[in-house]
Amino acid sequence: MSAYERTYTVRWADMDPNGHMRHSAYADYAAQHRIEYLSEHGFTLPFFAKTGIGPILFREDTRFLKELHINEQLRVTGELSGLSEDGSRWNIVHTLYKPDGRPAATVTVEGAWLDLRARKLTIPPIEITALMRELPRHASYQDIIREK
Repeated sequence: MSAYERTYTVRWADMDPNGHMRHSAYADYAAQHRIEYLSEHGFTLPFFAKTGIGPILFREDTRFLKELHINEQLRVTGELSGLSEDGSRWNIVHTLYKPDGRPAATVTVEGAWLDLRARKLTIPPIEITALMRELPRHASYQDIIREK
């Protein structure tokens, strides 16, 4: 699959008192990107509510490289940087780009799937694992090996 990209406009609500995009807005755009990717392939929020599973994060790491300002166009990509064989664990690197193509930040997440009823980690439907495998691979990609 080619890169899944989305473009957003930096909003007033994303700004901080220093006149640039606030730190937590970078993570918000990365999260929006992940949810849109799943949703556009049939895995919507109602789907997750019905099946009783949902994505969760264990870790989120943001590297800030360039400032983003109000009304700038922000391009976001997502690349798979790790996946377990059963699809239960996944890592994604999101890159947020300025209008001129320079990276503004990277948001790296480590996640899994939660059984919303049992409140325990679970293995997703095979269709979700197949979709995750379609994401382009980041240069840092490594299989996630889970110990039994």
